[in-house]
Amino acid sequence: QVQLVESGGGSVQAGGSLRLSCSASEFITNTYCLGWFRQANGKEREAVASTYPYNGDIYYSDSVKGRFTISRDNAKNMLYLQMDNLTPEDTGMYYCARGRKPGYCGLTAGNFALWGQGTQVTVSS
Repeated sequence: QVQLVESGGGSVQAGGSLRLSCSASEFITNTYCLGWFRQANGKEREAVASTYPYNGDIYYSDSVKGRFTISRDNAKNMLYLQMDNLTPEDTGMYYCARGRKPGYCGLTAGNFALWGQGTQVTVSS
C-alpha cells in the first residue's frame, strides 16, 4: 500500500509563501492523478489543485488560481505545492492524495482514495 507523507507546512504572514511537499513511499504511475486538498476548522475538505501527468492536465480551484502551483517529480516520487501571496483564508490542514483509480483527474475529493496525514498551514494577517 502506497503511503503519502506531507511536509512543509508552517506559519507565515499574509503575502508570504510556503512550499508543501508530499512524498510517496513507492512509485506512482503517470496514469494516477495526484492532488492537494485542504480543510479549515469547522469546514469541509476542499480541493486546491491536482495534476494528471499522463496528459499534462492540471486543475486549480478558483480560490488559488494564479497564486498556487502544483508540480510533480516522478523520479523522486514527490508532489509539490508552491503557495504564493498567501492570505488568512488559506489557513488549514493540507493533504495530498492519489486518485482512486487510473484515468481520472479533477477536483472531486470522492475520486481520491489514498490520503496523507496532512500538514498545517497558518496564515496570519
